[in-house]
Amino acid sequence: MRRLRGQERAITGNQQTSWAFADAYGAGLVENAESAALRWARERAREAGVSPVSSGTGAALRLLAATADAKAVAEIGTGTGVSGIHLLRGMRPDGVLTTVDIEPERQQFAREAFRGAGFAANRARFIPGRALDVLPRLTDGGYDLLFCDGDRMEYPKYLGESLRLLRTGGLVCFEGVFADGRTVDSAAQRAEVRKLRELLRTVRESTALMPSLLPVGDGLLCAVKRGH
Repeated sequence: MRRLRGQERAITGNQQTSWAFADAYGAGLVENAESAALRWARERAREAGVSPVSSGTGAALRLLAATADAKAVAEIGTGTGVSGIHLLRGMRPDGVLTTVDIEPERQQFAREAFRGAGFAANRARFIPGRALDVLPRLTDGGYDLLFCDGDRMEYPKYLGESLRLLRTGGLVCFEGVFADGRTVDSAAQRAEVRKLRELLRTVRESTALMPSLLPVGDGLLCAVKRGH
């Protein structure tokens, strides 16, 4: 048998190696015109102390948006625009991303990142504010995909809102369900882990959702809204 090298070894390696390879594979998918804008957005995130989605998670989001033929996507947690660029790349050319963040300064970075990636200004709608104050104002059944990367303690409530906001066949995605790989050593972190476990259990047991947990980044929980 010939010796396995490089990517072949990664594919046949252990689980951790395979997970790392999945994220590295995602990084390879962004080597095109948008990569400069993504690098810029990631640098702004580093300066702001924000953790953007991994390349593997971004690639998954782009794939999911394209699979859903998404025209209307809502995002909780704009950050500096990394996830938004991936979502917009997967959406229809006439699609609009509605993105919510409690920090309007970060949204300014995202606005610049989107422009640098070549998106027209009317492709994104920026709403500053707390997600649980904004989501009730959005249109029932008006969205193809809802991406959640906000306050982990509020994830179960975001799920409740998603069932109202998504059309039948629409997708809800939650970033960081593996608690960002952190060591849990404080009361706040333990409370966050409990909320994430609650979310995972609720999604798995819901008859209104068809879920899957994707091993990219810090864990991407996805679910499709079933028909009645």
